[in-house]
Amino acid sequence: MAQRLDATAAQCDDDASVVAQRDAFEEELERRRAEADMEVPIVAALRDGTADPVQPTRYRRGDTLRFSCHRAVSCWNECCHNTQITLTPYDLIRLGRNLEIRTSQVTARYAVPTLHEPSGMPVLRLGMQEAAGARKPCVFLDPEHGCSVYRDRPAACRYYPLGLASVKMKGHDAPEDFYFLVKEPHCKGHEQPKEQTVAQFLENQQVAEYDEHNRDWIHILMKLASWKSLGGPWGKEPDQRVRQMFLMVSADPDAFRRFVFGSSFLEKYAVDPAMRAQLESDDEALQRLGFDWLRAVLFNEPTLHLREHVLQGAIAKARCETGAV
Repeated sequence: MAQRLDATAAQCDDDASVVAQRDAFEEELERRRAEADMEVPIVAALRDGTADPVQPTRYRRGDTLRFSCHRAVSCWNECCHNTQITLTPYDLIRLGRNLEIRTSQVTARYAVPTLHEPSGMPVLRLGMQEAAGARKPCVFLDPEHGCSVYRDRPAACRYYPLGLASVKMKGHDAPEDFYFLVKEPHCKGHEQPKEQTVAQFLENQQVAEYDEHNRDWIHILMKLASWKSLGGPWGKEPDQRVRQMFLMVSADPDAFRRFVFGSSFLEKYAVDPAMRAQLESDDEALQRLGFDWLRAVLFNEPTLHLREHVLQGAIAKARCETGAV
């Protein structure tokens, strides 16, 4: 898989053709994006085989909910079975630290591929243990002590029973976040007397760091969801190469690191030399670079700049191909 992702990245990094084509559709695409009204769920923990438990009300940070989860609640650990939890890129990094393994090894050992349907992009879902019958526990659930990676548990686990979504309003350039309540029949936490605001709940669950690190990932999913809704650039959805690029940056930092240091990437892009040593070992820094790269290549955003001689060569080639003087 890593070799295939490396080859895909090298094939996709054809900056001259990207520059030549993306400028032609950018203005029209921006107009169409502004007309879209997109609502995309990003972080949520849901059970398999249950009726839709999502409450229709949108919650803001100042709104109040009644909920508490602790060992004495009769349903303790029930929510850790048959759960659909999308793993964010920062989830993978934190789990790797907790388990003292590489981020890419977390992907290989504990995650299963799935589809983020609004965007059509490949993402990863937390695996469940093999067990007799239909009740399958999370791979990190200890039946006696609960979550074995609790201090580094995924964002969706921290949010539960809330979910995070982004909405793209008509006439707005950027999406806005809001929250929704997941209220499942088995969960007795909703019957607990503790009341708190959404902001207080999220602070107690320490989600701010996760949200900050996953911001670019969410941004890309939102824009790709907009592409899918509107027919995509050039009138089509992003192709398999784009999907593989996105998965590599999100979930396989080892493959992306090989691409950055083993191709002409650093010759083409103006990456601060002081960062290069950090990129060799720091998956967080590498992920930030990867999402900057995707945003620049896919959306023409000014997140990562071509070196001047590369940019001039791309412009010259585009002019030659289009017959411009």
